[in-house]
Amino acid sequence: MPPLLEVRALSKRFPGVRALHNVCLTLQRGEVLAVIGENGAGKSTLMKILAGVETPDTGEILVEGQPVQIKDVRAAEQLGLALIHQELNLADNLDVAANVFLGREPRRFGMIQRRRLEDESRRFLRQVGLDCSPRVLVETLSLGRQQLVEIAKALSTKARVLIMDEPTSSLSQHETEQLYRVVKELRASGVSIVYISHRLGEVRELADRVLVLRDGENAGELKRDQVSHDAMVKLMVGRDLVVRRGSRQSRTGVSPVQGGAAGTDCPALSAALEAIALRTPANPRHTLNFSVRPGEIVGVAGLVGAGRTELLRVLFGIDPAIGGEVRVGGQRIEIRSPKDAIRAGLALVPEDRKQQGVILEMAVGENTTLASLRRDARAGFRNRRCEFEIAGRMTRQLNVKTPNLAQFVQYLSGGNQQKVALAKWLAMEPRVLLLDEPTRGVDVGAKQEIYRLMDELAARGVAILFVSSEMEEVLRMSDRTLVMCQGRITGELSREQLSEEAVMRLATKMTNDQ
Repeated sequence: MPPLLEVRALSKRFPGVRALHNVCLTLQRGEVLAVIGENGAGKSTLMKILAGVETPDTGEILVEGQPVQIKDVRAAEQLGLALIHQELNLADNLDVAANVFLGREPRRFGMIQRRRLEDESRRFLRQVGLDCSPRVLVETLSLGRQQLVEIAKALSTKARVLIMDEPTSSLSQHETEQLYRVVKELRASGVSIVYISHRLGEVRELADRVLVLRDGENAGELKRDQVSHDAMVKLMVGRDLVVRRGSRQSRTGVSPVQGGAAGTDCPALSAALEAIALRTPANPRHTLNFSVRPGEIVGVAGLVGAGRTELLRVLFGIDPAIGGEVRVGGQRIEIRSPKDAIRAGLALVPEDRKQQGVILEMAVGENTTLASLRRDARAGFRNRRCEFEIAGRMTRQLNVKTPNLAQFVQYLSGGNQQKVALAKWLAMEPRVLLLDEPTRGVDVGAKQEIYRLMDELAARGVAILFVSSEMEEVLRMSDRTLVMCQGRITGELSREQLSEEAVMRLATKMTNDQ
């Protein structure tokens, strides 16, 4: 029997970028094939070609041994290929049934058959283990349940191949485990799955085979019994990648257990950032007290919905605090807008880089100097020479891989887009750097570069407060860790106290007034 799906010598170029070169792939029936690689390796381009979003320059695609032309998304669906994007593609204002059959509603005499629509939807919802009414509005569902609606929608097109792009990037641990069960059940029922993820633990858990891309080309393939973290990393980056846990002494020489949080013996003036009885609009009943010293990296851990992002938004003035105070360098400041926060020396790199971190349709150089335009202007006019010098220096410092400063950010890999988002704020030389999921959706090599940068900034005295849902990242980078649950800080862990069990115990801690 020929493979269900086969790709032969596929190539694709974009302006100034060779995305794919002679890439080959095979997928058998009822198989989970993981496709991994660093950002910019060509994974997303390959998947978009298979889903009909992009067309290849050269190469051949075969389904069940027969050459096919995939000119658009509808052609892919007719062949049984469906792509589930990392950013979910659902209509929040419609119910589940309407989303599952959007654009393909059963009709009679031109009218939608509502009862049939709901009955058919229930069948696919049961298949993915989603126990909700087809009449429920999608906007009321959690991200994990919306992900299952996307899978049900794909199955309703009679998809034989599901392409999942970073499906767990925004899911809680419980939702991730539920997705694992669905993937295994679909495989057992004969559905083939192409699974893209930067989380190598997921790949070890699910993959029957692993295909590795590097710089737009095939770098190697691993069978089930060959899959290990080290083997995958070596093929992805072309070398052994040594991951070291940073040393607290190398950053400030001060033990992380010597005070630091509000209410400890550490003097208030030693804090670069301090929150005292701070109340956020999202969780107005709870007060938040903590501090971050110069040169200290403090992690904020917790489950989805714990209030971590909401805390950073208040600190940066996006959402107004409804109580308490914020001090920077011992001085109380009023943060009514991001402009006040920037003036006080704060910078925020948000979780969603595409929507809030960078402007995709602008050049790398323009994005890098966007925050510092007013500071560097001369007589109210842009200082082009200064902008060029700053952009060049920051892209070199952060090792941004781009043909030139005029390249549009949308053509960069996710990891390099994240570096541009960082460079924009580092050009402002902040005293306090707020990072929301700093390595979300970036590969293992780019993660190490961002970790190195965080260490270097801390060594120069920058205070860093970062939110992360990746336990390994929290364990590796935190000098201290604040753990949140339902809008309150349920505990603080020193580096010596930090463990996955300790974090999860505090992240699920309930109190009488919750």
